[in-house]
Amino acid sequence: MAKVELVHWNPSRPIIPGRFGRFLPRKPVDNFGDLLGPAIVERILHVRGISSESAPDRRRLLSVGSILHFAEDGDTVWGTGVNGKKLHGDPPFRSLDVRAVRGPLTRSYLQGLGIPAPEVYGDPGLLVGHLWTREELAVGYEDHDHIVLPNFHDFPAAKRSPALVNPRDPLWSVIGRIASSKFVVGSSLHAMIVAESLGIPARLVISKTEPIFKFDDYYQGTGREGAEPAHTVEEALRMGGQEAPRWLPGPLLDSFPADLWAAPATSAR
Repeated sequence: MAKVELVHWNPSRPIIPGRFGRFLPRKPVDNFGDLLGPAIVERILHVRGISSESAPDRRRLLSVGSILHFAEDGDTVWGTGVNGKKLHGDPPFRSLDVRAVRGPLTRSYLQGLGIPAPEVYGDPGLLVGHLWTREELAVGYEDHDHIVLPNFHDFPAAKRSPALVNPRDPLWSVIGRIASSKFVVGSSLHAMIVAESLGIPARLVISKTEPIFKFDDYYQGTGREGAEPAHTVEEALRMGGQEAPRWLPGPLLDSFPADLWAAPATSAR
């Protein structure tokens, strides 16, 4: 049987940067937010009783992340966003099967290219709190008043403290640290998304490396005007969490492309 390729970003890089690094082994980046997509898709397939081996044709599905620039003609898009660094220039696609997008900014981008996109919003990372309970995710992790989870590009410059979480730690370890915290701050978009999916207050800290575009796209897609970031961790702790999402999982779940696996979809709710 064919398989559906779950497209996500996870390149390999030298274990030591610099000119000598090219002679050494490489390892994947393993940024937790970029690994969420396959995990969420596989969970939904499991809940719905759909075999991941049941696809009649080889297809590609893009879900979590600012990875629209990796799309190819005919790919299916479910909750994906456009990267704010990739707004200009010709994309590598002319036609897509769009089921949902991260937010209205991504939808407007696609419409500008003449590609239809439904008004179904939500990063699939928002389904973490629907597909798993906070309690089961937090098992084995100590409770914390807050954690700091930066974008992986921002991590090297982050102030070291017991509250700091490396976004390149194992996926379920990072999610466990989020689930066991009372408040999450940082410049990682998916730290905000996973925290809010679990009902945990979160406050974005402005990234020194990432444009605000993807953050505004997410916040607008969940019924808010946009990101209201702090400039520092200390300011974020004083500000407290941003207004909680005004978002329901139903439309995003209903738009899940179960038909790619040619199996009847039953509700995951």
